[in-house]
Amino acid sequence: MIKIAGMQLKNPVLSASGTFGFGEELVPFTDVNRLGGICLKGLTLQPRQGNPPTRIAETASGILNSVGLQNPGIDVFVSEILPRIRRFDTNLIANIAGSTVEEYVELCKRLDTTDIDGIELNLSCPNVKHGCLAFGSDPAMVELVTKSARAVTKKPLFVKLTPNVTDITLPAKAAEAGGADAISLINTLLGMAIDLKTRKPLLANVTGGLSGPAVKPVALRMTYDVARAVKVPVIGMGGISTYEDAAAFLLAGATAVQVGTATLANPNACCEIIDGLAAYAAAQGLSCPSQLTGQLIV
Repeated sequence: MIKIAGMQLKNPVLSASGTFGFGEELVPFTDVNRLGGICLKGLTLQPRQGNPPTRIAETASGILNSVGLQNPGIDVFVSEILPRIRRFDTNLIANIAGSTVEEYVELCKRLDTTDIDGIELNLSCPNVKHGCLAFGSDPAMVELVTKSARAVTKKPLFVKLTPNVTDITLPAKAAEAGGADAISLINTLLGMAIDLKTRKPLLANVTGGLSGPAVKPVALRMTYDVARAVKVPVIGMGGISTYEDAAAFLLAGATAVQVGTATLANPNACCEIIDGLAAYAAAQGLSCPSQLTGQLIV
């Protein structure tokens, strides 16, 4: 059992936002009740159709995606989806995205009155009022958004950071200063792919987010850096496909991990990682995987 901001987790393995839907989609393939939590598909104030296809392209050891935050909007989620998925015996963490600080605040206000277990701020989104830069690339904006969200909700608040920065510890410290209960990282790395036959980008949006095993070394290093820079728990993600990957993130300082792209190829990946972590911890003479956190020998 692990506790993050008062939230009790059965184990340190959560599904990452975007690849697991709202959990319902995976029921025929895996036991979602075994997870420490489900980070739900990203939500915005208004429904979004997402970007035109092609929105996903395979790369060496990963995928590029430019889905564009397709989602039904917060109202449909609260009135229709949340009552259905509340039956799951695990933590439900809403991932929210906004184009302005005010949108993040409004989303948090609406979720604060629901029985959602936690909120994850996706700060890899365009900031329309400030030059269309990602909120997460500006520590001052990270602190402002986090502080503004913290002021309107008592729910456990996670801040999800973009890796597309020079020093990941700066936005991490800013999120902590703004009142984040935990830092989750990394979101996808910005990349692109080109079709040599057509001489056009493979993605209709030209660029997209790179995820999968290819990003793991970067994600692991950033998790290690942030875990040493902040006092709040760190939730690591990025290329985790096996229990060995998850164990490495815990050793680097993560309190918990999120599994994303791996579930597209193997919907049961999270449960397999849960079992593998437990076996590895036992083989190391530990009573539970959480005892691995921060135990890297350097």
